[in-house]
Amino acid sequence: MPTQTIYELNIRQFSTSGTFRAIEHRLAAIRELGITTIWLMPVQPIGEKNRKGKLGSYYSIKDYRAINPEFGTMTDFKRLVAKIHELGMHVIIDWVANHTSWDNPLITAHPDWYTHDSTGAIISPVKDWSDVADLDYSNKALRRYMIESMQYWLRETDVDGFRCDVAEMVPLDFWQEARPELEKIKPVFLLAEGDAPNLYKRAFDATYSWDMYRLMNKIAKGNQPAGGVFDLLNKEQKQYPASYLPLRFTTNHDENSWNGTVFERLGDGVKTFAVLAATLPGIPLLYSGQEAGMDKRLSFFERDPIQWHINDFRHFYTRLFNLHMKNPAVSAGSMTRIKTGADDFVAGFIRAKEDQQVIVILNLSAETQQVRIQSSDIDGRYMEHFSGKTTELHSQITQTLPPWAFKVFVKMTK
Repeated sequence: MPTQTIYELNIRQFSTSGTFRAIEHRLAAIRELGITTIWLMPVQPIGEKNRKGKLGSYYSIKDYRAINPEFGTMTDFKRLVAKIHELGMHVIIDWVANHTSWDNPLITAHPDWYTHDSTGAIISPVKDWSDVADLDYSNKALRRYMIESMQYWLRETDVDGFRCDVAEMVPLDFWQEARPELEKIKPVFLLAEGDAPNLYKRAFDATYSWDMYRLMNKIAKGNQPAGGVFDLLNKEQKQYPASYLPLRFTTNHDENSWNGTVFERLGDGVKTFAVLAATLPGIPLLYSGQEAGMDKRLSFFERDPIQWHINDFRHFYTRLFNLHMKNPAVSAGSMTRIKTGADDFVAGFIRAKEDQQVIVILNLSAETQQVRIQSSDIDGRYMEHFSGKTTELHSQITQTLPPWAFKVFVKMTK
């Protein structure tokens, strides 16, 4: 199942009601953003024992084969999946294989499926995760149950795959065992929340680009040069196969709630780093609310609906994600770095595939930069993607870029 762009949908905070039904009338708007796949955060019931906050964490699963009544019914969910498919998009759901809530029936029916300390007590996977109990994948019966539960959602609801929570905390050989079993039902897309090189292709279609995310935060604070982007890309090339598909993002549910909004972390470079994330090789992610310029940390354990606004952020992300979705040079092309004459502060590169070419120039600094580019690969008539202005470019580009400015030149083909 191919996917080019992903939209992470926080169901609880997406609307005032926080239901599946409330999502339906917004699906066309999500598609218009340039989205090919919607990732729904966990849809199963949330545990009550040792719950955090009033509503608890989505990642404290009480029943793997049921729907959280907070969101609606199974019928509502199946209807939502069908409507997403009708619009030509795919849908994946979060899968929390590493742990369950403390009141999941498995904990009394199969205590041997859990991890125990030296006294025989079941433990949490991480001390701070006090609302969940750790599962023990040395147990073959647990593995069979988990695979059958994943198959249940494929078979009964027709979802297209899973975003696998803390994938590296679950043994790789489980995911390798699960994948062919899931494929017996339908082709699936598996996204790992993790970046270990051995996850990719051995079980997963894509993994998190954590290092690039952290690097963007450092560059935004002036603690790393722009050239660090290319150093990291070179490192990725050595660690991963040529077909590597990293998930590129400037935020997600965890980062927004716990580490700050994009504005807190990236300052005036919010759009600039979004362009970087969406034009580098990989799959760009948009977290619900970004298209409204969301500038608050969403509560994780309470109702905290997104305040939806129509502003220039929606236009910006629509232009950006549609470029990735529709232009094969960006979604599947080669990448060549171009020297800018200000390489400590400006990142420049060309994405190309057959007759398609896109030139990206990003001022990743809070100072005005003079850019002088010379490249025999630059030749022809181009349109700057965000302004719509056309220009002739032949072997060189000379630009004055204000702080955090970006230019994306798309070659015009006959």
